[in-house]
Amino acid sequence: MSHSPNPYRLAHLAQTAGRNGAALARRTYALFFVLCLGALLCAAPVQAADRAKLEAFLEVTGFGVALDSIALSASDAPAMLGLEKDAFGSSWTSTAQKVFDTELMRETAIEILAATLEDDLLAHAAGFYASPLGLRLVETENASHLDDSGTPYEEGQEIFADLVQSGSERITYFKRMNAAIDSSDTSVRAVQEIQVRFLMAAAAAGVIEMTMDEPDLRAALKADEGQMRRDMQMNSLINTAYVYRDFTDDEVLAYTEALEDARMKTVYDLMNAVQYEIMAQRFEVLAGEMAGLEAGQEL
Repeated sequence: MSHSPNPYRLAHLAQTAGRNGAALARRTYALFFVLCLGALLCAAPVQAADRAKLEAFLEVTGFGVALDSIALSASDAPAMLGLEKDAFGSSWTSTAQKVFDTELMRETAIEILAATLEDDLLAHAAGFYASPLGLRLVETENASHLDDSGTPYEEGQEIFADLVQSGSERITYFKRMNAAIDSSDTSVRAVQEIQVRFLMAAAAAGVIEMTMDEPDLRAALKADEGQMRRDMQMNSLINTAYVYRDFTDDEVLAYTEALEDARMKTVYDLMNAVQYEIMAQRFEVLAGEMAGLEAGQEL
């Protein structure tokens, strides 16, 4: 589903959480998402989407692949704690795969969507992505979600620089597109909150020793919020320039306008909330698993 939280994996998980623990997350330690999803639940109709429709929705929109790509973020976990990846030994890969199980993440998403996604919104989004343009977009986006090579970012920088130099209207479309898919402006808070939850869980499990309490950690993240927002916005534009490089200006504009539809914005707000919550949950579980592999260092 378009860029739902990818854009260069959320600025490479906010530059791998400040390199040793000062940046990943959203939610005010359970409260934020409880309120967010709670509001969506209250607004949900009596008739929720059935499982078959939701499974089809994951496929036709590409949201299932976007959820699968969350597993790629596991590689950033040790660095977010100020540790080397090899500190967790040969069991690291199998542990990360177990925690970020794609079937489990999809099942969690379906459970939430079953209670929150209205049938008319599901039909609207699925209808667009089942169109000829939508099918091409999903194929392209699915490939980008699972590309962890770094090549898209490097080539995207060149493409974006050329667009700036030529004064291309595509930059305006990309800005509108990115604003539409994060209409609630939650991505920065999401990255911050995931980090808080992960760090606090790692400290509770004895993986690291925290030298600051949660309020101080949140204050430190808040102090860096402006730069994080600018970095994530730029990374998002670079990623978008690369992903849609083979689409015409008219096609990019058509997609932008589709994303700006109020119904699509509502769908994306829900998709983002679901994906961020699953990411936060999996990182908390990973912290506990890391404790069984290797105890850590002071942070």
